[in-house]
Amino acid sequence: MKNKKIVVILLIIILLVIDQVTKILVKTNLTIGETINIFSWFKIYFIENPGMAFGMSIGSKWLLTSFRIVVSVCVVWYIIKLLKIDYKLSYILVISTVFAGAVGNIIDCIFYGQIFSESTTNCVATIFPDGQGYAPIMMGKVVDMLYFPLFTIPQWVPWVGGEIFFSPVFNIADSCITVSMFLILLFFRKEFNETLEQLLPKKEKES
Repeated sequence: MKNKKIVVILLIIILLVIDQVTKILVKTNLTIGETINIFSWFKIYFIENPGMAFGMSIGSKWLLTSFRIVVSVCVVWYIIKLLKIDYKLSYILVISTVFAGAVGNIIDCIFYGQIFSESTTNCVATIFPDGQGYAPIMMGKVVDMLYFPLFTIPQWVPWVGGEIFFSPVFNIADSCITVSMFLILLFFRKEFNETLEQLLPKKEKES
């Protein structure tokens, strides 16, 4: 069990470091909308997301950040319980990746408005600017930069002709959450249901 804890903690730390380093490098070196072409199908394209993953925006930013924090607390509680019952490591790592992704974006929301100046189309942000940051605490924008315009849909296709097949811009944290959720749906549905049955109090299960 001790070795599992170490592996889980290391995974979370590594993913958080990769996520935050890439975001800080992009925010302090690129202007909003600036693009670095890596391949024809992969670009670094800097935008900032005021809402949810993949550029979606729903409701109040403060409420959204609070919701993310509550969900993250629930996920870390779940991870602790899985470790206590010495559950299979592969499943715990998938859940830990979800947690790392959630925390990665929470860090942006809570702190980035405080520690960075505003990014604009003409100005690169600075870290720890003189005076104050660009937004109150919990109101920071999430940094997105991974863009995969895989191909353009042929013009003859109705309604979507000429559009990019995959247009969302996202970050490492979003990737952690998305990939983990797909893994759970494809390979760990049994483990998910089994552990909820085992860990939730009986009266909650019946309700």
